[in-house]
Amino acid sequence: MSLIPYALTRPFLFGMDPEAAHDFTMNLMAKGQNTLVQQAWAQPLVKDPIELAGLKFPNRVGMAAGLDKNARCIDALAAMGFGFVEVGTVTPRPQPGNPKPRMFRIPERNALINRLGFNNEGLDAFLSNVKRSRARAQGAPMLLGLNIGKNATTPIEDATSDYLKALDGVYPHADYVTVNISSPNTKNLRALQSDEALDALLGAIAQRREQLATQHGRRVPVFVKIAPDLDEEQVGVIAATLQRHGMDGVIATNTTISREAVKGLQHAEETGGLSGAPVLEASNQVIRQLRAALGSRFPIIGVGGILSGADAVSKIRAGADVVQIYSGLIYRGSALVPEAARAIAQMR
Repeated sequence: MSLIPYALTRPFLFGMDPEAAHDFTMNLMAKGQNTLVQQAWAQPLVKDPIELAGLKFPNRVGMAAGLDKNARCIDALAAMGFGFVEVGTVTPRPQPGNPKPRMFRIPERNALINRLGFNNEGLDAFLSNVKRSRARAQGAPMLLGLNIGKNATTPIEDATSDYLKALDGVYPHADYVTVNISSPNTKNLRALQSDEALDALLGAIAQRREQLATQHGRRVPVFVKIAPDLDEEQVGVIAATLQRHGMDGVIATNTTISREAVKGLQHAEETGGLSGAPVLEASNQVIRQLRAALGSRFPIIGVGGILSGADAVSKIRAGADVVQIYSGLIYRGSALVPEAARAIAQMR
């Protein structure tokens, strides 16, 4: 258990603008990691190993991409007891993202809306931070996923070139790579989930991955992150395309553009992706459809709306092999990590 209960710090953080609170927390974690300050949030790892996509996950609870876009806090997150941590989304060139304000809390529903827009310092700075992290160099079992995307100024018809540049950069340093085609906050990005666009993108990524595997002497798994706002037919097309191009897994799901669950509440009509509790069932439905389409052995990472151990278990029961959290960490604090890991480990 961490030294400082989150119940004591949450009122302070929730009294701040959401993005200011995020930046404050990330700066504190970046400066405090690998020091005595880290004991404020450090927790033991719940051991519940599983092998997936050729990787050994020490437990089945991970940190979702989006929290640590620049890979500054890998060691701090490792100390929370995550079995795997995914950082990014990183784009080849630095970009500021969308204008502020661009993050909004909806506490009545344990939800967030963001339209950050892949704000990040670019691939070079990202890789420098990854190389500086100590956790894995010191033999920690935690796995590291690196999440890649396209720059906002890159035309959608040229998106593949951005993904290939990013793949080239992150490949030597990743336990797995995630191709993010599902953020609602980069114009036209979700168009890459359509049949022909996805087929072309994943074909190019699969070809480049084989070249990189030969070059580096290791085959790094590639996962694809998809949206919850898909019907069953679209999910089926995506599933077939993932298998056709030899992708190693799928992450379901990103944020939703639906506002049905928060209608009438303050900030509900803000543009952006909605995350947190309202996404749980939509994400689980996509997971169920993916599992039916992909069969029993294809790896699925479930993410969206986990705020309790029971929520984490619901993802596994829907068909996910492992899960990730993000908004739950903001509403519940780091205690959610071992709670979710224990709940999954105790499933019968």
